[in-house]
Amino acid sequence: MNFSEVFKLSSQLCRFSPDGRYLASCVQYRLVVRDVSTLQILQLYTCLDQIQHVEWSADSLFILCAMYKRGLIQVWSLEQPDWHCKIDEGSAGLVASFWSPDGRHILNTTEFHLRITVWSLCTKSVSYIKYPKACQQGVAFTKDGRHMALAERRDCQDYISIFVCSNWQLLRHFGTETQDLAGIDWSPNGCVLAVWDTPLQFKVLLYSLDGRLLSTYSAYEWSLGIKSVAWSPSGQFLAIGSYDEKVRILNHVTWKPITELEHSATINDPKIVVYKEMETCRAFRDEDASPPTVPNATSSLFSTHSKYEISPSPFSLRIVKPDPDRANPKIGVGALAFSPDNRYLATKNDNMPHTIWIWDVQKMKLFVVLEQVMDVRFFHWDPCQSRLAICTGNSKVYLWSPTGCVSVQVPTQDSFHVLSLCWHSSGNSLLLMSKDHFCLCYLEIEENEK
Repeated sequence: MNFSEVFKLSSQLCRFSPDGRYLASCVQYRLVVRDVSTLQILQLYTCLDQIQHVEWSADSLFILCAMYKRGLIQVWSLEQPDWHCKIDEGSAGLVASFWSPDGRHILNTTEFHLRITVWSLCTKSVSYIKYPKACQQGVAFTKDGRHMALAERRDCQDYISIFVCSNWQLLRHFGTETQDLAGIDWSPNGCVLAVWDTPLQFKVLLYSLDGRLLSTYSAYEWSLGIKSVAWSPSGQFLAIGSYDEKVRILNHVTWKPITELEHSATINDPKIVVYKEMETCRAFRDEDASPPTVPNATSSLFSTHSKYEISPSPFSLRIVKPDPDRANPKIGVGALAFSPDNRYLATKNDNMPHTIWIWDVQKMKLFVVLEQVMDVRFFHWDPCQSRLAICTGNSKVYLWSPTGCVSVQVPTQDSFHVLSLCWHSSGNSLLLMSKDHFCLCYLEIEENEK
């Protein structure tokens, strides 16, 4: 692996363009656009205030910068650097802003979720959508960009409105059988809309594009319910992570569960590979040419290396007992993601924060367990193959593939704590982000071909 030099960054606002040619990063009120291949600065834009959100249009021709505190949006063009657009929501305020799939409309959510304003860059027209619901995931676009589903709340009742994105006309409007809708998400083919209820009630509803209720699923009652939801890339499975530390996989034919994946505290099956991260500390000697990077300056006399070792079964995982007196208890499956080839499912059980679980989707069985030294902050699948990147807030990046695991130190002069990461669309490089800096990690071609 090779690493680029380190660049400044604010609030982890750094994004690859959808076409993979550019990299946009924010440093307070400045937007910097670089060429991905050379990391040379192509454009430098100055905004009116500190940037709080940045997003590329789908065709990579425009960049949106949101300044929520001032209720402002500024849009910049890569083709015409002199062109720019400013949108001011005024007294209505601003809490969210995002592109439509065509890259020519911007949707702004005003304060208190009073409405969504649709601004057209082409015609300069403005449309308003009332009653958007303030929830975890209240807006969803189909993969082909033709339709948008919006969760609404009016008269103490949940509704779904489906719009045609080409002209923003209302296609369907229907009520949902939910007490307090928490999120919505389209299947990959755009034919089925998954709707899930508040964590206080385990309920998933599946609706067709024309608003018909296809199925309802509830695993249990009188306990905290759904915590995470993810579609498989093929659309054949809907994975539901819940507070009871299980993942239930629904099939796309009957919408019934075909299996339950349990996150047990002890791994007893010898066929399951358990990779445990082991750290070693080495003191520097006078003849050492240059000491490697260390997690913090106070330990400059020592170098911390880590590697994975395969642990025999039975193996007991570390568990963190949640505090029952605090809201949002750290328990249950809070994150799950399918690999792009639909072969694996990665999950994280929040009361086992050091552990990543990787399941074989074909066999619907546990395949690999990774136990880290520190809490897992983020994990992300390679968009081109079954390869998982993991960060834990230290100066290392971890990669898993079916061939094995590797721990790589980020070679920087100052401490670089990896808090988030993102794959390039080609799968050849990783964007690593700390609190105030970012760098690129380049993976060798030989590794991609394995």
